[in-house]
Amino acid sequence: MTGETTVRTAVRIHGRSAQREAVRALLDGLRARSGHLVVTGEPGLGRTALLQWAADSFRAGPVLRLGPGEDRGAPATAGELLTTLRKAAGEAPLLVCVDDAHLWDAPARSALSHAAERLHTAGRVALLLSVAGHRAVDPEFARLPVVRLDPLAPSHADALLDEVTDGSTDPAVREHLLAEAEGNPALLLALVRRLTPAELRGLRPLPRPTADAGTLAAVVGSALTCPSADARDLLLTVAAAVRAADGPDVDTRLVLDALRHLDPASAPTANPLPDVLAGAGDRLRFHSPLLCRAVHATAAPDRRRAAHRALADVLEADGQPLPALLHRSWSLSGPAPVARLADRLAAVAADGTTPASHGLRGTAYARAAELTADAPVRAERYTAAAEQALLAGRPDRARPLLAAARDCAAPAVVRGRAERVRGLAELRDGPVGDAHQSLLLAASLLAEDAPAEAASAALAAADAAWAAGDLSSCLATLSLGPAPGPRDAAGMLGPAAPDAATGADGLPGTVDLAGAVDGAGPGGVPAPTDPPGPRHAADPRQAVAPRHATVPGHATAPGHAAVPSAVLAGGRTGGATPRTDAGARGGPGGTRVCGAVPDPVRDHRVGMRALLEGRLDRAAPSLGQVVERARTDDRPETLLRAASAALLLGNVDAARRAGARALAATRQSGSEALVPQALEYLAYAELRAGRHPQARAHAEEGLRTALRAGQRNTAAHHQAVLALAASIEDEPAAVARHVTAALATARRHGLAQAATLAEWAAARADLGRGRPQDAADRLGLLVLPGPGRGHFAVWRLAVPCFVEAAALAGRPEDTHEVLTDFAGWAAFGADPQAAAQLARCHALLAPPDRADDLYRRALARHDEAGGDFERARTALLYGKWLRRRRRPREARGRLGTALAGFDRCGAGVWAAQARAELRALGAAPQGGGAGTLTGLTPQQLRIARHVAEGATNREVALTLAVSTRTVDYHLRKVFAVLGVRSRLELARMVEHADRTRGDRRAGDRM
Repeated sequence: MTGETTVRTAVRIHGRSAQREAVRALLDGLRARSGHLVVTGEPGLGRTALLQWAADSFRAGPVLRLGPGEDRGAPATAGELLTTLRKAAGEAPLLVCVDDAHLWDAPARSALSHAAERLHTAGRVALLLSVAGHRAVDPEFARLPVVRLDPLAPSHADALLDEVTDGSTDPAVREHLLAEAEGNPALLLALVRRLTPAELRGLRPLPRPTADAGTLAAVVGSALTCPSADARDLLLTVAAAVRAADGPDVDTRLVLDALRHLDPASAPTANPLPDVLAGAGDRLRFHSPLLCRAVHATAAPDRRRAAHRALADVLEADGQPLPALLHRSWSLSGPAPVARLADRLAAVAADGTTPASHGLRGTAYARAAELTADAPVRAERYTAAAEQALLAGRPDRARPLLAAARDCAAPAVVRGRAERVRGLAELRDGPVGDAHQSLLLAASLLAEDAPAEAASAALAAADAAWAAGDLSSCLATLSLGPAPGPRDAAGMLGPAAPDAATGADGLPGTVDLAGAVDGAGPGGVPAPTDPPGPRHAADPRQAVAPRHATVPGHATAPGHAAVPSAVLAGGRTGGATPRTDAGARGGPGGTRVCGAVPDPVRDHRVGMRALLEGRLDRAAPSLGQVVERARTDDRPETLLRAASAALLLGNVDAARRAGARALAATRQSGSEALVPQALEYLAYAELRAGRHPQARAHAEEGLRTALRAGQRNTAAHHQAVLALAASIEDEPAAVARHVTAALATARRHGLAQAATLAEWAAARADLGRGRPQDAADRLGLLVLPGPGRGHFAVWRLAVPCFVEAAALAGRPEDTHEVLTDFAGWAAFGADPQAAAQLARCHALLAPPDRADDLYRRALARHDEAGGDFERARTALLYGKWLRRRRRPREARGRLGTALAGFDRCGAGVWAAQARAELRALGAAPQGGGAGTLTGLTPQQLRIARHVAEGATNREVALTLAVSTRTVDYHLRKVFAVLGVRSRLELARMVEHADRTRGDRRAGDRM
């Protein structure tokens, strides 16, 4: 204990929205019936807090708390318990909270379980239990519905830390505490209590380890008790083995062999297992990762070192050098540096032929750094560990490692590599303006000794500027060229500039990298001459509060053609991909973070800049080479660059192929950090091709992997794709949910592109649901000139929607300026859909004598470009126009074509419009259209009938024993399939269908 900070009591539960929704549904259901729910989770995750929240939220009746003690003892039988509940409830609903029900003895647990199944006999009773998640669920509770508490998401843990410390924690200390707590709120609070105010503010060094044995033991409490010495040895050996494992489980044979080395006279066995362990096949793991840490930390030091020594002996005999060396290092007594062992660890971690995950390599580099006395080498090893943690999808582990590297004196090239890793972490999960500055600083520091790495950092800086919507900084960063010199290996990055006006890439205005970063130019920062200290002015992360990137709403610069719509690819320049090949490392201790950057980096930079300047003839050859090179290269970073380049060129099919191969390669290599990016490219490619269901599938998986990898910025892009997909599927609640989630991160981190896409999705949902005035209002903010205009590469995508909305809302005069700009974009030739969309826009605004020909021309262009959704939208508008011109036969054909197209791509809300138009013509839509219930699934039909009878969504949920969210989802599908817009219309349709069926049966009997 180094002191103590008085921690403010948290006044609200952070996160837990899904769990609170489940509890709320249980309580709301008491109006009609009884119910029960089990809450489980490892120690410290807040089971008790959730039960307390439920008790505080319950206002409909009394709250009864039951426990195993004599004063609150549970009756011995289920009947006695039900009698107790019946008396406590009276005529009102009753909430019964049972915390730590696993501590009850077996007869009491059995009584509780049987009572839960017969609660309806006691009145309206809600039984809310909590059981420990560090052990298997007791069989008595196995049949009850369970809601599980998981570790807090980084944003929620961050908010909790701010609440209890008033936001006074030093940024580096904050990152360390969040990494140590691993989302466990009780552990996070215990760590804060352990530190002094000076330590929290970064004025004194933190104790090591921060999460010591006493802190961990206090959080896990009685869960740490173990009945026998043999069981303690088993738990300790499993916990020790997990430290050098690729996941939470370990090989049973390894553990048993190590136990035999630990005690040759013993006969170890894994049967029966202690209840805190789980066995699956030949693998063992702890139910609770926190308990695993606690078992290791609280063991006697001599016994802990002996366990590691035994594991090292077994692994060496099995030919597994990296985990064996790690265990050997942990078997040492004392923290003194051991140069020989540190060098061996770093060398094996750098050896690409050694099979190991990025996480394990990162652990080895970090341990090598701890054992290294030389400060520059130690800094480089910490940096290598941080890069491997980033590749493993653990930015929470990378940031503290970078902070440790910063504390070591190191040359510029090492500091540059650390800054590059930091910038990449911020690019995926932080303010992109800060990421831009970090990556520019990295480029400056790397320019002299590692020009290829500097070019890669500069390309990633352009990615950050792109994400922020800062066109001038993006162009300036792409203009940065490598300084010519002997280190520019064989001209890999191009010849030296022949004069001041022409750069190494042959583009006007290319400047020397070091000079540009050192002096003028948008976004440039000075290169420090000394290692940045804890408060170095050149390090943007050292500010007291993070700086959010501003999102300038600026149009394309004069002389620059519009960026093609395929740039919807997330704006990736291809520079934001760290190396995945561990074998390409050199330098001190075998820890070179990044090897020479190949030609694709230069080609991507040259092509990207030419594209932004509207010079497709210069962009296509360079970007085409990037795409072509991926045909014979299976490295994830090469394939990701190819997918990005293909999207920039509008080659959607090539982007899909490269993206799919990149996804397979990242999964095969274990590069968890790159999986969300590969899925992002795939989602955007499918979206641009009009394949919304496929885009949604990729984005849903991408969202899960991005959140798991701690990449909130990437998750925001996936949320935006999901919002765009939902905007055509008649799911307004889903659109709102995804838009809100995307904007929450986009606004906080300066993600102009994600924000523009999300706002566009909300407006398109309005347009699809027949609210053109609302859509025009939203879209006008995105596409019309002004400070709030959307991202420079995205707002033009929304122009066709804006023109449609403005025309339908009676505001055609608002469209003239943006339509002229869109015409230039269509002429640019990189977006295959733009020409057809332009013709459709002109048709919407044209007088009747010209509109007919323009609609036909738009449909012909659609036939050339492909894409079901856009073609169906044009056919729908043409059909509406024909119906209003009293040309019903032609209108019926166009509307039927539109309906088929919308059905084909799953555009439910637009299909409903087409059906409504067909009904207005007196035509019955084919195949699941209005007036028939045959297109509904059995669950949708049940829900439709209950709603037609007047039941609310909540009443339907209670009747069918599902959640209200499930009812909402299916009811939206019912409305889309049947083409109805109100519950009254649905009731009439169900009544008509039932009457028709009755008449048919009567006819059959006759």
